[in-house]
Amino acid sequence: MHHVQRGEGRKLLLIHGLGGSWQSWSTVLNALSAHRTVIAVDLPGHGATPSEHDSGTFDGLVGSVERYIADNRLAGIDVAGSSMGARIVLELARRGCVGNVVALDPGGFWRGWERTFFKATIGISGALLRAIRPSLQTLSRYKASRTALLAQLSVRPWALDPKVVSTELTGLSNTPTFNALVQDLGNGPEQTGPAAVSTGRVVIGWGRHDRLCLPVQATRAKVAFPSADLHWFESSGHFPTWDMPEETVAVILAATE
Repeated sequence: MHHVQRGEGRKLLLIHGLGGSWQSWSTVLNALSAHRTVIAVDLPGHGATPSEHDSGTFDGLVGSVERYIADNRLAGIDVAGSSMGARIVLELARRGCVGNVVALDPGGFWRGWERTFFKATIGISGALLRAIRPSLQTLSRYKASRTALLAQLSVRPWALDPKVVSTELTGLSNTPTFNALVQDLGNGPEQTGPAAVSTGRVVIGWGRHDRLCLPVQATRAKVAFPSADLHWFESSGHFPTWDMPEETVAVILAATE
């Protein structure tokens, strides 16, 4: 898998969400790499990493990350994930191949109508972004269009860096496995726990105003991973890295000491 590595110190592996890339961590990467050796990957089918035969499934992506960890002799590495990446790191915690774990607004804990809500809203967003892909860089410059495009994901979309928005939305629109993953995530089984005995500390972070993975799902995540600490980002939507980057850095560093 394509990756970037920055900084020195204890190693930390970062796993982005659906349609993202290593650049999804741009708002916190420099601050984290001041204290850690940060390795941020592009999942298969995302960014600069080609798809594999099973990259349109959650289990396929987990297997790819697990092999990456084994092939690079990173067993026991601390990990942080966002959205789908947060669910991936929780699954790695369950399997016992990682150290300390930070999961930011993980998917996989929706039930009933929440599944339909997830598939419909994120699916429509993906289709829209593909349709307007040539205009995304321009639209990202304006507060009104940032707000319209990202209202579900951020509590202050108008305040986000236009470059960050353009990079993220363009990447999502170019992800070939996007539709397959939406269906697999929305129709697949609920994420199970608990973390393996060998796993270190587990922190589950949740945006109090998450409109994609609704806050009620945090209770289910805590039940599945009873040893986890639950941290609420009080002024954040689905991506604390966007809405509360300083607190996100503090939570990750504290969990991976």
